Amino acid sequence: MSLSSHLVELRKKHATLEQKIEEALKSPASSDLRIAEMKRQKLRLKDEIVRLGGAETIH
Repeated sequence: MSLSSHLVELRKKHATLEQKIEEALKSPASSDLRIAEMKRQKLRLKDEIVRLGGAETIH
């Protein structure tokens, strides 16, 4: 897998997690622990993207 395709996959995972977090925050039945874990996972993905030099489109 090339670096650019790896970055694309990491960005997709990051965006998917962002969407899941937003949905979970709107649901009163969502677990705070699960939301916190998703946020940590999203941050790890962001850190990996930045480390690989593809941070220009990550928020």
